[in-house]
Amino acid sequence: MSELRNQVMWNRLISIVEEQALALVRTAFSTSVREAGDLSAGVYDTRGRMIAQAVTGTPGHVNTMAAAVVNFIEDIGPHRIHEGDSYITNDPWKGTGHLHDFTLVNPVFRNGTLIGFFACTAHVVDVGGRGFGPDANEVYEEGLYVPIMKFADRGVVNEDLLNIVRHNVREAGQVVGDLYSLSGCNDTGARRLHAMLDEFDLDDLEDLAEFVFDRTAAATRERIRALPPGTYANEMRVDGYNETIDLVVTLTVTHDDGHADVHADFTGTSPTCANGVNVPLTYAHAYFSYAMLVALAPEMPSNWASLAAFTVSAPEGCILNAKHPQPVAVRHVTGHFVTDLCLGAIAGALPDVVPAEGSGALWNFQVSARAADPATGLPPREVLMFNSGGTGARPGLDGINSTAFPSGVRTMPAEATEQAGPVIVWRKELRPGSGGDGRQRGGLGQVIEIGPAGGYRITVSCMFDRVANPARGRHGGADGAPGAVHLDDGTEFDAKGKQAVPLGHTLVLELPGGGGLGDPADRDPDAAADDVAQGYVT
Repeated sequence: MSELRNQVMWNRLISIVEEQALALVRTAFSTSVREAGDLSAGVYDTRGRMIAQAVTGTPGHVNTMAAAVVNFIEDIGPHRIHEGDSYITNDPWKGTGHLHDFTLVNPVFRNGTLIGFFACTAHVVDVGGRGFGPDANEVYEEGLYVPIMKFADRGVVNEDLLNIVRHNVREAGQVVGDLYSLSGCNDTGARRLHAMLDEFDLDDLEDLAEFVFDRTAAATRERIRALPPGTYANEMRVDGYNETIDLVVTLTVTHDDGHADVHADFTGTSPTCANGVNVPLTYAHAYFSYAMLVALAPEMPSNWASLAAFTVSAPEGCILNAKHPQPVAVRHVTGHFVTDLCLGAIAGALPDVVPAEGSGALWNFQVSARAADPATGLPPREVLMFNSGGTGARPGLDGINSTAFPSGVRTMPAEATEQAGPVIVWRKELRPGSGGDGRQRGGLGQVIEIGPAGGYRITVSCMFDRVANPARGRHGGADGAPGAVHLDDGTEFDAKGKQAVPLGHTLVLELPGGGGLGDPADRDPDAAADDVAQGYVT
């Protein structure tokens, strides 16, 4: 098979999984999927190795799901994998890091023979328990835990499982609808794959997968050699839940006998927390791998071979290596900082590539809306909203305003949030002066003000960071502004945990800005004048 033909089919596979992901976006019930794109999709060989991933999606989903399909094969058992099956889990340690993410895997058969798998992941609005937030002390409190099992057996959906889900979540229609959407998008991928195999007169994916893996492995090794061999270290301090967290990494870059790899060791990082900001190691691994790929090979499609070059280790009991049954519901609050942590380690070796630190973790919040007067009979509702602060300034470019890095999810529009439930977004605007000064300015955070619609009261589950520890500037750039959380009358609100907003008041979120890069005295005068004209600085 010619190299050109293989390259065409590789590109075709990427377009197939992108269509798979978009099918999920268009059919999903939850706004986190439909509006924010908090999902992933991919195609795998018969051994569970990811051949291609969709561009739509997040590193935390894609890179954890890349390792998850092997777990499905082992737990279901090869002898129980049948045509028409669909498998499911939200196991944080065998899936993508917390109970709110459901992963579904569908085997693909051709002429009666297994040729691969399609898999996808999405964040659902509710899984019961305490609700989405960091308050739990064990994973048992965090919601319904579904081990790897069959969602459908030879085309027949497991109604007993769906009945259990319906009776254990607050938004049964949305959650069950999303499960069907997940399985359905895998079917979309399978149909498009069969059409491709028919067009190219192929019976399976084996030769194409080996071509993809061989080319990717060689290209990844070549890019890793841009880093001189040796060790690189960095430390970062973030807010944590009641106790400050220190994140520490030592990267070891090895070039040996034609191989090149990077290992991240998180020894020295703070121990696990009593609340749900802990991170399964697979999730920390995902954001470390992402950091290396965006720094070294940003245009390279991600697959099993590109990810295999990056390995991790962490002491048991470290907050980046949480074990069952430790709480992990908001593992993203800590895990998203792993990318900036690891990029900071290699900043000296790649000064023209690595940006300053950004706001990092998303500022998610879950709103539980209940009738202010139970006699009115207004139904209870759960509303989830994703928001982002500013990214760090980049070499040669300013940071990006209110943009999610490293997660890559989209900020939810105010209109979509208001449509999802009885919440009013009174204000959503850029936060002047929040980006750190520098030759390149850090990206701005935003100001969001929310309150209940008429007849409701709201409780907000907060999961915010960089309130006490702002994003640091680099190479003489200033730190970004820290975040702040308060009521409209100035009363301070905790940055983490579930709290009621008093009736007659609104909640104001001031999202953090990204750090600046370079000496502020070296900023281009025209750019500085434009900052004032645009209202970015005061």
